[in-house]
Amino acid sequence: MAKIGLMGGTFNPVHNAHLALANAAYAYCGLDQVWFMPNGIPYLKKDLSIPDPAVRSDMVKLAIKDVPYFSFCDAEVRRRGNTYTAETLKELKSLHPEDEFYFLMGADSAFYFPHWYQPGQIAKLCTLGIVNRNPLDKERLLEQIRLLETEFCARIVLIPFSELPDVSSSRIRELVHQNQPITDFVPVPVAEYIQKNRLYTESF
Repeated sequence: MAKIGLMGGTFNPVHNAHLALANAAYAYCGLDQVWFMPNGIPYLKKDLSIPDPAVRSDMVKLAIKDVPYFSFCDAEVRRRGNTYTAETLKELKSLHPEDEFYFLMGADSAFYFPHWYQPGQIAKLCTLGIVNRNPLDKERLLEQIRLLETEFCARIVLIPFSELPDVSSSRIRELVHQNQPITDFVPVPVAEYIQKNRLYTESF
């Protein structure tokens, strides 16, 4: 049986905080692997202009290629229609029934979790690994964790992390649009890919 962390997200683009979160979860939870799993058409962001899944997948593959315990998972990008975490987890558990999955997320996602599609089903299929990026908000997050444990019988691990890189995908897109360097915020191959393909130059 393997313990597998799932890093889902739009990855528009993938950045250093994503990688730091995955490394923290790998170490603290004793994971065997972390699978990076870009969304296909995320239903919560379906009205936004998001690059093709193949483009975002290329960036993820470049970002993780040198880390042996990071892998790329195409479970969501190859599925047609809206992307739902509950459906993805059902598929992965059917393919890997002996493995234990940890769905990794930031604290912001933990607060929105009750509004996800079939949150109870998600809680049955995996452990939620939550990283708090704002230590000043820890008590509020602990209260939310107790709520999720009570309402959904969720298994939750709060992953300690002293400081995540202060970066977001939206900030990176803004910097590219302003023709500013981004190599402090994303792996060099990702920055080169964005420049070569002129991503985020027209809009962000």
